[in-house]
Amino acid sequence: MKVRGRLNRFVRKAGLALALCLVVPVGSAQGLRVADVATETTPSMATVVDTGQQGTTEEVVRVEPVIRDGRLYIDADVDFELSPELQDVVYKGIPLYFTVDVEIRSTRWWWFDKTIVDANQTWRVTYNALTRQWRVGSGELLLPESSLNEALASLRHIRGWAVAPVSDFDRNTELYGRLRLRLDTSLLTRPFQVDAMNRRAWTLSTPWKNFTFSISDAEHQP
Repeated sequence: MKVRGRLNRFVRKAGLALALCLVVPVGSAQGLRVADVATETTPSMATVVDTGQQGTTEEVVRVEPVIRDGRLYIDADVDFELSPELQDVVYKGIPLYFTVDVEIRSTRWWWFDKTIVDANQTWRVTYNALTRQWRVGSGELLLPESSLNEALASLRHIRGWAVAPVSDFDRNTELYGRLRLRLDTSLLTRPFQVDAMNRRAWTLSTPWKNFTFSISDAEHQP
């Protein structure tokens, strides 16, 4: 009888242990499903961050070659914003220099492409803290503006940039060009050049924008 009693107690303990083993996997499976849901929400959060970064991307939106008075002019629209760090720099009276580069070439099947235009123009944006006046322009000619946004408008909407005489181009030939805008840190004073090399905020630059056009016989007339 004692042996039988001990056997019954052993069976009851074994049954309880088996029941516990069956319960634990169920909880573990539920835990895995919760972890899976949390993982699935993570890409959505990353996507929101990426969208914000894409909104600040600099780019040349439009390039339009214009023939007038025997010369080729370039009109261009550029989308860019100054970072808070660059705004702080220019508000302290430190001038910023923006350079626009343009290249125009024609293809030659028997040789390398012919580069017809390789030009650039630099605009300077300055702020006088005493008079609270903005100035922007190319070369020695600086025009007054009432705000930073209006000063940058000259760079966001480039108009009438003369790049070459029409006589430099072959008539009725497809021409290939590209244009970009960049913050030109090489024109800063030496201490700021060193600082710009170590700060990502100073790397404002658009990718090249490609465009094509041709000059007809009528446009080629002087």
